Amino acid sequence: MMKMRDTLNAFLDYPDAPPPSSGEGPLAGLTLGVKDIFDVAGYPTGGGNPRRAEIHPCAPGTAPPIQRLLDAGARFIGKTQTDELTFSMIGQNAHYPAPVNRAAPQRFTGGSSSGSAAAVAGGLADIAAGSDTNGSIRAPASYCGLIGLRSTHGRIPLDGAMPLAPSFDTFGWFARDAATYARVGEVLLGNDPYDDHLARPVRISEFEALLFGEKERAVYGTMLSTVVHHFDREAAFLALPGSLEELFECFRIIQAFEAWEVHGDFIRSAKPELGPGVRERFEFGSRISAATVAEARAERRRFQQDFAALFDRDMVLVMPTQPTVAPLKSATLEELDRYRGLALKLTAIAGLLGWPQITIPLGQVHDAPFGISLLGPAGSDRQLIRLAADILSGS
Repeated sequence: MMKMRDTLNAFLDYPDAPPPSSGEGPLAGLTLGVKDIFDVAGYPTGGGNPRRAEIHPCAPGTAPPIQRLLDAGARFIGKTQTDELTFSMIGQNAHYPAPVNRAAPQRFTGGSSSGSAAAVAGGLADIAAGSDTNGSIRAPASYCGLIGLRSTHGRIPLDGAMPLAPSFDTFGWFARDAATYARVGEVLLGNDPYDDHLARPVRISEFEALLFGEKERAVYGTMLSTVVHHFDREAAFLALPGSLEELFECFRIIQAFEAWEVHGDFIRSAKPELGPGVRERFEFGSRISAATVAEARAERRRFQQDFAALFDRDMVLVMPTQPTVAPLKSATLEELDRYRGLALKLTAIAGLLGWPQITIPLGQVHDAPFGISLLGPAGSDRQLIRLAADILSGS
């Protein structure tokens, strides 16, 4: 049983009935953790809520992207924790002990792919599958010193996965090193449909203004220099087409509306106990009108069109992954809510666009990991993975 040797609260204490692995292929020899939103044959799909685990006690089959990893030789070792119904990004679930961030034990892992990040950062798994709706891969990767890609929306099918907000939900995974990350990317992504070379780095001042303090700005400046040096050219500034506050509100409305559409019937009928913060976010979603979400979706389409018009085909956006390091476990709920509100403004942009974004573990501040990101056009996922590898290796 994985739980017997898991000191990081990364894995769930489900019965041990691992699905078969081919044992052969590009991922042979790699151990795999799977976020508990993906169906794995013979296991519950709890989604971070005990009541949901009761209602969905045993999946008859395995989600296609997970099956692809098994067919490529990865060996499943357990299902990992998730923040409740994935509607959080801190790494805290009222129903389970918080996963431990081995890179900064006094701080949270980030979420909602909390257990997957903890398992990989702590050396319990070589790779771990997760999802990213608004930062649930990118934030934990940054907080735990890992590589993490939010893939192009829709590129990796999410059949057999519990949704949160389908127009934003994406598949992602964690690894400690670039070579392993690339092996998984080859299996899941195939060839990039985007064939232009990303050679021109650009920046957006509003994103960098969200950095918390002088120490963050100094470390980010060092990381930025490393990234820009790889391209051997200056990074020009790009104008953000719209107000960051308004864009985040647009994201928040659509996400909450879709989350209530997905989980509202379950919440009304099963009456699950929801943790603080999660409960309020679902209540907010239940009050959003069709007219309000239609207006937000129209604003999203305008932003997508305006941003694409500004973004030349050889551009890659360099940006902070998060405003600072992972929050301390001693933080109050009010402090975490304030933190979350600022942090999600950075992660919302890739979600609104549907574009891929990779976070690279280049920095450290306050004795904790601190990542920097590359965001590229839809379909450039593997090119971003190669860029991350080159930047980490200094080539």
